[in-house]
Order: sequence, then structure tokens, then C-alpha cells
Amino acid sequence: MAKLSTLLDQIDSGTVLLPEFQRGYVWNQDQVRGLMLSLYRGHPVGSLLLWETSADDMAVRGGLVGSGTHLLLLDGQQRVTSLYGVVRGRAPAFFEGNARAFTGLYFNVDTEKFRFYQANLMNGDPHWVAVTELFQNGPVSFLTRFSENPAEARLYLERLNRLSQITEKDFPQEKITGAERTVDEVVDIFNRVNSGGTKLSKGDLALAKLCSQWPEARSSMRGALARWEEAGFSFSLDWLLRNANAVASGRALFDALEKVSTEQFQQALSGSVDHVGTFLDAVSGRLGLDHDRVLMGRAAIPVASRLLELNGGRFTDAGHRDRVLFWYVHSALWGRYAGSTETYWQQDYDTVAESGVDGLIANLERARGGSLEVHSHDFEGSTKGSRFYPLLYMLTRVKGARDFGSGLELKAELLGKLSSLQVHHVFPKRALRDSYERGHVNALANFCFLTQQTNLEISDRHPEEYFPEVEERHPGVLASQWIPMDPDLWKVENYLDFLAARRELLAEAADSFLSELASGSDSTAEAAEPLRPVVVVAGEPDDARSMQVREMVDELLRLGYAEPELDASISDPERGQVIAVAEAFWPDGLQHGWGKPVVLELDPDQADLPRLQELGYEVFTSVDSLLGFVNRRDQDAAGESAEEARTQGEAPADSPVTADFGRAMLSVYERGKAEAGYTASFFLGMLSELGPLGTARKLLHAPAVSDGFANLWERGRLDLTVEALVLRPEFSPLFTEEELNRARTRLEQFGHRFLDA
Repeated sequence: MAKLSTLLDQIDSGTVLLPEFQRGYVWNQDQVRGLMLSLYRGHPVGSLLLWETSADDMAVRGGLVGSGTHLLLLDGQQRVTSLYGVVRGRAPAFFEGNARAFTGLYFNVDTEKFRFYQANLMNGDPHWVAVTELFQNGPVSFLTRFSENPAEARLYLERLNRLSQITEKDFPQEKITGAERTVDEVVDIFNRVNSGGTKLSKGDLALAKLCSQWPEARSSMRGALARWEEAGFSFSLDWLLRNANAVASGRALFDALEKVSTEQFQQALSGSVDHVGTFLDAVSGRLGLDHDRVLMGRAAIPVASRLLELNGGRFTDAGHRDRVLFWYVHSALWGRYAGSTETYWQQDYDTVAESGVDGLIANLERARGGSLEVHSHDFEGSTKGSRFYPLLYMLTRVKGARDFGSGLELKAELLGKLSSLQVHHVFPKRALRDSYERGHVNALANFCFLTQQTNLEISDRHPEEYFPEVEERHPGVLASQWIPMDPDLWKVENYLDFLAARRELLAEAADSFLSELASGSDSTAEAAEPLRPVVVVAGEPDDARSMQVREMVDELLRLGYAEPELDASISDPERGQVIAVAEAFWPDGLQHGWGKPVVLELDPDQADLPRLQELGYEVFTSVDSLLGFVNRRDQDAAGESAEEARTQGEAPADSPVTADFGRAMLSVYERGKAEAGYTASFFLGMLSELGPLGTARKLLHAPAVSDGFANLWERGRLDLTVEALVLRPEFSPLFTEEELNRARTRLEQFGHRFLDA
């Protein structure tokens, strides 16, 4: 047994450390709240498992293992890190993760609830006490807040004292001892006791063994990842280790690293970092793929690393570079590594050794039936998750596409003058949403890239209105963006014909450029340049769906959940084909390594949902359903019952105005169904559970607009939203000024015109 205060002191002194094979911190705010509530109520929170070792060559985080005995934390990292962060007000030395998960925790001395800081809830309310401040200054420092009421002061002091005494709680500890213990044995024990938590991947295990011989391995790799992050490219430790393995052994399986000496691995890691840098310079300089959002086919890069290693760390010449880039683009477009990845990696590592890039290209041609031609139907995808979205961006950057407003080419050297690029819908969404399905509205062939200023100037104008002006000011600009020049195709009623014609032009441009790469005919093309500044590609501001997803992601990140891949193309690992283009995708679960992979797919008709579920994905087809799942999960983690959660939004006693509001809420449901063709089943369930006022407040305080709001926006009926209803003069007195401002802001943001008090 050890007191929490002693354990925290041991962390400060470097006696308690974290082994390198442990992954980082993954808890969210509600798990931290649940832990604090359990401790406050005196509930058991589990024991700790530590490895007692005197080995001076053990790879650790949080300090250096010197002489003497040290304790390596195996089970309990999340709990101990959370408590250290809350009590000390900072992260421990071994910390890796999102510190927001334990920063800003408050305790209400009246309700005995824990919440993270919310200005609208806590400002001006003396009952909310900063928990870290309590641990640092003690309970007495808060008494002046309640000096006017001695009875309350005594009660609150007792509660604050009970909370501050958490540091005196004894934590049961189990220890693994024995100088003969190896990292392999301890990792096996870790995985057994941690069966409900994060399992170690093959890469983690390989890295753990390497770190036992070279303690600085992980920090060296993180340094390289950080440099790429600054340049706009995000990669994982596993991915970099994959590159190093390719360089060191030419093998796809991590098991091969067992035969690699420390010195060999150090050289391989250094070489792979150089090779990746060389390849990214080529990709950004020659292809224009200059930031993470458009970097296609990153699973192909370990093969490129192997190729460069065997070629002396460089491309032979510009023609060789271009053929490697030709192979790279096609491997990404056709999902070469979407299926049995390690099998294909090994095939390609062997091919590179035998016949270089020509062999790689031949492998792709055989897999594609002898042809790597791009066809117009390949551009039929929708959303930025399409595999061909980066290809559209690439063509824009390398084939002289020009800005509709300035007439200048959209190349990196001009972007400093023109500001950042934005995705522009050639036909505005508002012009299409009443006549075409969402997949057509967000069709890839309806996208082009413009400067931010030009995008704002065009706004919602129709092509038949602004195209003639563009062509008159800057002849040839439309053709440079592969716009069909037949004016009849610029009309909304001919939109599908426009898409077909533009797909033909895009396919011709893609084949032309890729053929140029394959032949090396343009061997005078400029050599790859250093990584360029990130080009920010922003979405249109008037898209309620996009805004809803962005706000949802922001809220989940604030709560400490993992960041998802947006507009992610998900392939069947066995068959290789794309089975969904998800608005958001968490491949390792909402928290890294916890739970199933999570998919948010807002176009279920365009995805293979049964196959996704068969593969073990947790699939959600609306933002509301995903947020509801997270909310229920968080209530459980925070130790709140459903009843406790409901009371937070309880409405005041009934009154004639409240009754009228209830009837009006039912009316907007019925009108939405009858007049807009939208059945708000989720909304009806909320009314039943929370009541009219509780439902309205929950929607107004939600981090993102609701599915109902987004659906009614698409139908041009924001007048039927709860936001519009609460602003009616007869109902606005039921809500706070903040709630009314939220409603007003949302409606104004999406162009709704309304009258209120």
C-alpha cells in the first residue's frame, strides 16, 4: 500500500517512471470526473501494478534509470496520470497525450458535482471551487466565500476537507520483482493484466525491445515526426518504424527487427528519415501534394524508402524520380496497400531489390489488367474523402490551373500573395440541394480550388452568371480548371451533364500528366524543392453538415477524445475496394486503443454498412446518434446516472406559456414532416424524455447543430427549427439571453432571416 501523496512525490523524484513500451495518455474529461467522484465518495478505484527493477539500461519515460531500485508503472497509468495532473496542476514528466483531459476541473460544494470549467455555468457562482487550487492552498482559503452563513461554511469546509484528503488515500500495489525479468516477460504480463485496456501492437513490442538497448530510440523518432508535423505532414511511430524496418531488413514483419543490432537500427532509422524527407520533397515539389490533407497513399512510402536505400539514398535522375512518382500515385489511386498490406509490402520490397521501379510499375499493371489509364468514371466519387480528391488537387497545382478572380496560376510561389486555397463548389450547394441528392451536390467534379478572396467574392452565384465574367476578364481561366465551355452546361438544370463533361476533361488531364511522369519525357522538370508551407484547404462556410461535423469534432477533442480522420476513404481489408467514405473515422476507437473503430457515415445509402459492421466497426449514421452514444458513455465514466443527467436540464414548473411552447414544439415536428418531408424521430424521443423546455435547452447548449437543424437547412426550412421557435416573442422570456444569442447566431450563420423581440 502507498499513499497517493507518496506516489506523486516518487514521480517527482524519478523513482516511479513509465516503461517506453507504454502508450500515451488516452483518458477523457468524463473519465477523470468519474475517478475523482469515486475517490471523493470513498469507492475503490483499483490497484496498481509496478515493476521493481534495478536495471540501469531500461528504456523509460519520465527520467533516466540510474543506480538503485526503480518502480515502472505497468497498470494504472491513466489513473495515476489523471491524479497527478489534477493535484499538481501539470502533467508528469512521462506524459504523452492531451493535457486538457485533466486541466480545469472544478467541484461544486453545494451539489458535490465535478465539472470542467464552463464560464457560463461558473462565473459569479462561489460554490464552484478549482480542484487544483484546493490541493495547493488547502480548504481554509475558500472559507471567506461563505463567511456570511456559518452553517453553510461548516458544511462546505467539511466537503472541501474530504476532497483534499484524497491525497492521503492508500492505493493497493502489486509488484513484479526479480532481476532476471526480461522486457518480453513484462510486456506479456502487461498485456494479460491490461486485457480491458490498450493492447500493445507488434510495432510497440518491437520498439520496446529496441528501447531496452537504445533508450533514446523513441525520442529520436518523435523528433523526426515533430519536424514533419511542422512541415504539414502527420505520421505515427508505427509508420516510421515500418520505414526503418524496410531500410534495415527489407522485411515487412516487425519480427525481422529481432535480428537487427542497435547500431544497425540507428543507421536504418537515420537513413529512413533521410529517405522519407527526400521522397516528401519530390511529392511536394513535383506533384504539389504539400500538406497532410492531400498526401495520398502514405502506405506506399516504406516501399519508396526501401527503393532509395537500395539506390544510394537518391533518385538516379529526374526521369527516375518521375517514374517513382508515377508508381506512387497509381498505387494510391488503386489502393495497392488497402488489403493484405504486409503481404503486398513484402512483394514490393522483393520486387524493388530485383527490378527497381520498373518492376513495381509492372506489378501494378498486372493487378489492373494491363492498364493504368484513368477513366472519367474514376472521378465519380464525392466528398474530400474520395481517393481522387488529392489527384484533383495535384492537377490544380502542377498543370497551371488559374484563379477565377486574379487569373494567376495557383502555384506555391504565388500563394503568399493570394492567401490560402479553398475548396469551391462550382455550382453552389444552395442551388442544387432542392433538385439533387447529396452525393451529386458534393461530387468531386463539382470541386475546384480558388483563393479565399475569390471564393468569398463568388459566394452563391450560379455558373451561368459568373463564368462569362471570369472568361471575359481572364480568357482561358475556365479551361485551365477543366471547365466545359458549353454555356448550356453552366445551367442548374443541366448539372449532371456538366459533371459528366468535366469528368472527361479531368481524366484526360490526369492521363496526360501521369504519362509524362511515366515516360520521363519532361526530364527538364524542376527538381524537387524543400517542403513548402502548408496550403490551408477550407470548406465552404455555409454548409450546415460540414459545420455540424466540425463542431462535433471540436467538442470531442475538448473532452479528450482522439482526433478522427475526416472524409476518410475506408477500404475492405480483404477485398481492397472502398466500402465507405466516412465524414469522420476513428480507426483506433474514440480513444486510442479503446473499443472498436468508429465510423460516422452521413450517406448510408452510398456505403456498405453491413460489411463495415461485419468487419467490427461501430457505425453511426448521424451526428446526434454519435453524440448520444458518447454522452451515455461519458455519464457512465463520470459516475452519473441517467436520472442525474436529466435533472441538469429540468424545466421550471408548468405555466400557460410553457404549455403553449410544448404545443409549438409538437407543431414544428408535424410541420417538418408534412411540409419539408423530414421525420424528426430523435427529436420526438427527446420531447418524451426531457419535455419541451428541457429538449430546447439541450439542443441550444449542444456543441454542434442537431441533425434536425442540418436536415431542415438542406430543405430551406430553418423556420421550423427549435432555434427559430425560441426566438418568437411569446417564447423568448422562457430562455436566458445566452440561449437566445446561441439560437440567433446559428440562424444568422446560415442565412436565415427572422423577426424576434
